[in-house]
Amino acid sequence: MADIPDRVSEEERLKARPSRARYDKVHLALERKWRRRELRVDRMMREVVDVLWSAFAGSPYSWCGFYLLAVDGQSLVLGPHRDKPACSPLPLHGVCGRVAAGGQAFIVPDVKALGEAHIECDPRNLSEIALPVRDKTGKVWAVFDVDSAAPAAFDEMDQRWLEKILRRFEETGAPESGR
Repeated sequence: MADIPDRVSEEERLKARPSRARYDKVHLALERKWRRRELRVDRMMREVVDVLWSAFAGSPYSWCGFYLLAVDGQSLVLGPHRDKPACSPLPLHGVCGRVAAGGQAFIVPDVKALGEAHIECDPRNLSEIALPVRDKTGKVWAVFDVDSAAPAAFDEMDQRWLEKILRRFEETGAPESGR
């Protein structure tokens, strides 16, 4: 009987997780917006942040946004984001820096386990996913970062859907601040 609260909280956690259907709705909403207009990077970043935030705020997103590679290439500068202030500029030794430098997505089930490799902007965040954003030449010019106050909030399904959404940026050039 003592394990029922654990089972209930696990069921609640799974219900709150983004599903394929919810990601598909987000993807379709963004594609509809982007079909009607010229693809402009600044507007697209804002739309990605707003639509994802609207769909997943608190379930499990506690923050999402873009970090753009600084002109000097030595740090990342905060771009469009929701919903609270964040660290900026970021040095390249944290999760986002690793993604910018290596060009590979990174899922962190427990940010505390990273030790000094984790740049803590909000101590309530327990897990994170960060993905590279590329231009039409394949060059990484930004990182899309999502934090959660829940442990192990992201998995490969989140990664696949976010990559699908971010792939549209490959049809554009990077903004000047993302060079």
